[in-house]
Amino acid sequence: MPNFTRITAFTLTGFSDIQELQTVCGVSFLVMYLAILMSNFLIITLITLDLKLQTPMYFFLKNLSLFDVFLVSVPIPNFFVNSLTHNNSISVQGCAFQILLMTSFSAGEIFVLTAMSYDRYIAICCPLQYEVIMNSGICALMVVVSWVTGVLFGTVYTTGTFSTPFCGSNVIPQFFCDVPSLLRISCSETLGAIYTSIGIGMFLCMSCFICVVISYFYIFSTVLKIPTSKGQSKAFSTCIPHLTVFTIFIATACFVYLKLPSDVPSITDRLFSVLYTLLPPALNPLIYSLRNSDVKCALRRLQQNLCPRGSLHLTLQSICQWYSASQVTSKIFNS
Repeated sequence: MPNFTRITAFTLTGFSDIQELQTVCGVSFLVMYLAILMSNFLIITLITLDLKLQTPMYFFLKNLSLFDVFLVSVPIPNFFVNSLTHNNSISVQGCAFQILLMTSFSAGEIFVLTAMSYDRYIAICCPLQYEVIMNSGICALMVVVSWVTGVLFGTVYTTGTFSTPFCGSNVIPQFFCDVPSLLRISCSETLGAIYTSIGIGMFLCMSCFICVVISYFYIFSTVLKIPTSKGQSKAFSTCIPHLTVFTIFIATACFVYLKLPSDVPSITDRLFSVLYTLLPPALNPLIYSLRNSDVKCALRRLQQNLCPRGSLHLTLQSICQWYSASQVTSKIFNS
């Protein structure tokens, strides 16, 4: 039996060994993180408060934004703190918890995106039965299944990854814990449990991908039968953003979590990790919600409710009246 030293902590290399560059990277990621939080929380607030957005599509959008907020909040704050303190160490328990959360939220987001494709399929291919099929109970059930399945998959995936001890180098060439790096330093020769969990992940991703492809096959077949180009463009406008977001997310997620380990880490691995972590949460509000006319109208209504027209003028007028009255009162007392 070979001798090895059991690893109790990992070192995340990040993007540079130079402390000044570490600080710059940390601040840059913090700015992007805050922008992502603001845009997604704006979407969540609009959909929650505006009665005209209480539809299945926006209900799924709200949960998609929640997944984005939770997903990006796992690695970025930790990376920011590490960049400022120049302490890149993370315990094995912390690494396991990070992988558990990221895989759970990633899997849940894929399921929500799949549910959104089914919602678009029913809306375009079966419009007369849309309200009956996509009722509030079904929508809530689909979202609950997405959250529960995501947590279950994250638990299985994390358990399989940490079922074997780690030895050798404790350096992870990423800014967060990723499975390919952990596979490279695993002491086990079989890795049966890990590859089983990877197989489950591939099965779930392929199942969601096939469901989305089938949905869009019927959607495009129906849209192309619409006689007017205006009707076709309106139908495509609700589908293309979702298809874009789904493609970007599942492509980067598969590369990060399902890529087989390599002996030499490349810059491509870190690039895809950044794209997977930041790109979908940043693009979702932009291309799927904020460019939507309904969301823009809801934003204008919220602005009018918070800052009604003429409120500033009335406030200034009240201040002037109060100031004039105080001047008259002071003159009376002085005389």
